[in-house]
Amino acid sequence: MYKNLAAAFAAACFLSPVFSQAAAPEPLKVGFVYVTPITEAGWVRQHEEGRKAVEAALGGRVRTTYVENVPEGPDAERVIRDLAQQGHKLIFTPSFGYMEPTLKVAKDFPDVKFESITGYKTAPNVAVANARYYEGRYLAGIAAGRMTKTHVAGYVAGFPIPEVLQGINAFTLGMRSVDPKAQVKVVWLNTWFDPPRERDAAMTLFNQDVDVIAFHTGSTAVMTAAQERGKLAVAYHSDMRKAGPDAQVVAVVHQWGDYYRRRTQAALDGSWKSGSVWGGVKEGMIRVGDFGPKVPKAVQDEVLARQKDIASGKLRPFRGPIEDNEGNPVLAAGRSLTDEQILTMNFLVSGVQGKVAK
Repeated sequence: MYKNLAAAFAAACFLSPVFSQAAAPEPLKVGFVYVTPITEAGWVRQHEEGRKAVEAALGGRVRTTYVENVPEGPDAERVIRDLAQQGHKLIFTPSFGYMEPTLKVAKDFPDVKFESITGYKTAPNVAVANARYYEGRYLAGIAAGRMTKTHVAGYVAGFPIPEVLQGINAFTLGMRSVDPKAQVKVVWLNTWFDPPRERDAAMTLFNQDVDVIAFHTGSTAVMTAAQERGKLAVAYHSDMRKAGPDAQVVAVVHQWGDYYRRRTQAALDGSWKSGSVWGGVKEGMIRVGDFGPKVPKAVQDEVLARQKDIASGKLRPFRGPIEDNEGNPVLAAGRSLTDEQILTMNFLVSGVQGKVAK
């Protein structure tokens, strides 16, 4: 009898909601908005790798969603708003032109957390983060300066925002630190992703004595053009040796996985706060490497040594004397640009052939 009672009691406990285990919490829905299609390499590829890192680290505690090829402007606001309405509680918007749409949507969804990547305006539920891309650009400039034979490099640029100007200037300063005669010719596209135009710009530059090229656009088109023409190119965002196995000099790689994981974990455990992060080589957000087969080991070693110098603070890319390409002094010898001055950069340094596009 007692045996039967015990069995009945156990069964009742198993069936009763009072004794059942609490249901597992719903996974945190995390959204990502991408400005171009996901390709094998490039800006969006690196953020997609960051999204995958979040899933790998946090497993069933999160459910991630992405929307690709979203133009900056009204479409971005619509997509960001849709993600918020669908219950996403953390939304990453990695493109400069997403900043204002993100802020606008954030006002209407105060319980949703937003991460404006490359933006600079914060709100109680909007954090910003960016990377010191210019540190990698300076190192790539050293490699380019060692590899050029014509002393002329090319640069295919998107928009004339401070981030792009930082890159052009740091690349030029790095190049001229080892090749004082170096010149950098710039072509502005006023777009982030247009592979045919990126390719055309590269070909135009190759016809003007350029034998090594860098770019700030979203595809591998410039690298592919360099491979076709037998020229050299600096990969940006990602390793692009698949597109240019012989052309790649070095890659400036952006690494978002650790940042995305930490911010998602903070949203899960309730410690997320708005703020501003600007990390570089030291923080592991920027890395140079993935040298191509034509780069001598001595050049590789030099670039990697300078990377360590940047990480330690021994080397600062924007250290004087610096003058602009119209001959005006910008910075005296022995001084370095402040973060505020770097973030508001609006000039091109001596050695750059071109103007800041309007």
